[in-house]
Amino acid sequence: MYTPIQLQELIEEAIPQISYPAHPSNLYEPIRYIMNLGGKRIRPVMVLMAAELFTEEIEKALDVALAIETFHNFTLVHDDIMDNAPLRRGKQTIHEKWGVNTAILSGDVMMVESNKHLAKADISVLKEVLETFNLTAQGVCEGQQLDMEFEQRNNVNIPEYINMIRLKTAVLLGGAMKLGGIVGGAGKTDADLLYKFGENLGIAFQLQDDILDVYGNPEKFGKQVGGDIIANKKTFLHLTALALAAEEEKKVLNSNLSSSDEKVKLVTALYDRYQIKALATAEMDKYLKEAYQALADLSVADEKKTNFRMLIKQILVREH
Repeated sequence: MYTPIQLQELIEEAIPQISYPAHPSNLYEPIRYIMNLGGKRIRPVMVLMAAELFTEEIEKALDVALAIETFHNFTLVHDDIMDNAPLRRGKQTIHEKWGVNTAILSGDVMMVESNKHLAKADISVLKEVLETFNLTAQGVCEGQQLDMEFEQRNNVNIPEYINMIRLKTAVLLGGAMKLGGIVGGAGKTDADLLYKFGENLGIAFQLQDDILDVYGNPEKFGKQVGGDIIANKKTFLHLTALALAAEEEKKVLNSNLSSSDEKVKLVTALYDRYQIKALATAEMDKYLKEAYQALADLSVADEKKTNFRMLIKQILVREH
């Protein structure tokens, strides 16, 4: 069996080999640019890992893996436009480098390219592959829309938030796992368990991200600590604190203080008072347990599941 690192290397070798049309160059060059910006390639690796559970012919899943990676990067292109983000992985975003209109068009073509990769799947599973991908892609777009709507709402509750992160982040992990299983020859029960594994792992990952935004080490986590607090982002921590805090404390949570450092300090102290970190960790562990259970229920030999345990560590064991 391949290790996750070896699978990542397979993806890295395959991406530069993707053939895009030469003209118009300003439409396709941005695609080459973002696809070669790097990243951990977690989602396509998950496709290959899932396929390898059921077949030794891992190359059968490579085009589906590339489809997932292309789609993921398509969402990043459009997310960066919506967020007006100047940088992606330390480099200029496509809309900054080529302009918004070109970025929109290049993103649109990336969706087409994803489907071109998927169309190479064996005809015996093509219908199921397309149905699974389309449901996954639709869910991601729904999650992004909900995330934007939540910015304008003051009555978001915790179940709504969990559903939003499930759609925006977790369904793509679940879809990647299920697609790999389908192409590899998994039966319906196992394919559904793979989806459940990926989806629950994705929710746990996002909850950990919420926690690390407040309590992580910025040098090791790679993000500004307290960024969600400064932006009044409705994370699990924020919503849980709102549900427990007194009226005066809620004003602190929703305040727009002139000093960002002061706001982070005050809100973090409030989180500590109500043990929000412990509550968020317990919620994260609940979904992680569901992921492990789905993994345990898969009808494959236990030694074949080693890579998945390594993947969980790779995704979730981030330094605080």
